[in-house]
Order: sequence, then structure tokens, then C-alpha cells
Amino acid sequence: MVLLMVERECDNQSISLASLPVGARARIKRVEGGRQLLRRLISLGLPLGAEISVLQQRGRGVVVANGGIRVALGSGIADKLMMAPLDAD
Repeated sequence: MVLLMVERECDNQSISLASLPVGARARIKRVEGGRQLLRRLISLGLPLGAEISVLQQRGRGVVVANGGIRVALGSGIADKLMMAPLDAD
């Protein structure tokens, strides 16, 4: 498994996408998976550093929005995406 990160330093404020509440905004900080998962996320429009909004939760899976796109992610992927929550404006 390869740990891919936006920043070199680990931050204690990172939480998994699966644990974010509906309506939360966050930035994808790191992916706890391999290069194949990273390529899949990029193809879905969710590269490292992307800001997303949590639209809906279905079990541990989530529906997120990034710009004009909406993507449903299963629990396996949602657990591997470590997020940096953004302050509400």
C-alpha cells in the first residue's frame, strides 16, 4: 500500500470522509491506498487537494460534490480518504 499525501507532514486534524457529517466541507489531504485508487479518484474528478462538500450519507458510503460534479463513493473508498475539514464561512 502506498500512502499518498498533499502535504508531507501528518496532521492530527485529518479525519476519514466516512465520518464527516452531511453539509461538511473538506479538502482531500491524503489517500490511504495505492496508485490505482488515486488514478480512479482523479478520473472521478477528485484529485488530492480537491475541496468537496458532503451531500448525503448512505450507511458509511457518501455522496460528495466537487464543483459541478456529484460522486457516490462506497464505504471502502470513503474510509481511505483522509480529509482536512474546512471552516464554515
